[in-house]
Amino acid sequence: MGITAAQVKELRDRTQAPMGECKKALEQTDGDIEAAIQVLRETGIAKAAGKASRAANEGIIVTKISEDRKTAAIIEVNCETDFVAKNETFQAFAAELAEKAIDIADGGLAEAVKDDVAAKISEIGENLIIARNTQYVVADAGAVASYIHLGGKLGIILEFGCNNDANSGSQVLQDLGKEICMHIAALDPKALNRDGMPEDEVNAEKALYAKQVEGKPAEIVDKILSGKLEKFYSQNVLLEQGFVKDPDQSISDLLAAAGKELDDEITIKRYERYQVGA
Repeated sequence: MGITAAQVKELRDRTQAPMGECKKALEQTDGDIEAAIQVLRETGIAKAAGKASRAANEGIIVTKISEDRKTAAIIEVNCETDFVAKNETFQAFAAELAEKAIDIADGGLAEAVKDDVAAKISEIGENLIIARNTQYVVADAGAVASYIHLGGKLGIILEFGCNNDANSGSQVLQDLGKEICMHIAALDPKALNRDGMPEDEVNAEKALYAKQVEGKPAEIVDKILSGKLEKFYSQNVLLEQGFVKDPDQSISDLLAAAGKELDDEITIKRYERYQVGA
């Protein structure tokens, strides 16, 4: 008698083992679920269910970019200890997951690879969690870039826009992408532009500055408030930040220089900054 889907589901519900392993165990035991549970326990696969409840606060960030530089993925995979985070087997598994994530929309990776994760939990001996994933797909002319920092503890993906798609694969854009991603890693901007700044943060800054100028002559208050707010934006908005390697140049200046070199208009459409545990 063949193994039914209902039997496989029951065994999976009771052990949290991957569907494929459940089917193998049932085939090995001629459909006897209790015997199949014992098989999974003996191979260590069923133990993954218990491990899956343990805290996973360490991990790694991995990025993947397609060969045509039109699609990017960034993922965070968590584990329990830094020892495992530095383990080659774990890192290779995370890289495999990033390969899959390039074709999976935001937040969908964990469900898509849950059986793979359960099997790897059994193999490694620690709980593993897909914390998050983000996918960028360039809709028009442009390209993606990425950067990994701090041994995989921090990662960035970024999408450029341009007018001439022939420039999308240029070395100029690739070099610029690496530089700006490194900048984002170092300075952690709060938003791409002023419109993206959280309104509550801007209002909180304004309230703070208003307190600081209490009692000053009315004719200079507006000037002081404006200057303080401009400084706030220059420190927190990516396009207005001074480039980390040359603070006299803003990120907007870098984009303009690259655009001039390519005879094009280069823009940053979006970016994503992942840090383990953030």
